[in-house]
Amino acid sequence: MNLLMVIFGLVGIFAAIGTVQAIKERNIISIVFNFGAFVVFGGFTVATIVTQGYPPSL
Repeated sequence: MNLLMVIFGLVGIFAAIGTVQAIKERNIISIVFNFGAFVVFGGFTVATIVTQGYPPSL
């Protein structure tokens, strides 16, 4: 689960960066999808850290 959390965290970070770039370009569809990906993957990462702790216990 640790590696999956890192991958989802990276996807969330890239989605946040994409959201900022989409806001600069004023692309509405890109803003919606990037922000949605940020909320889903970022929320999953935060929930995993809260429930299992970091670093996760074996």
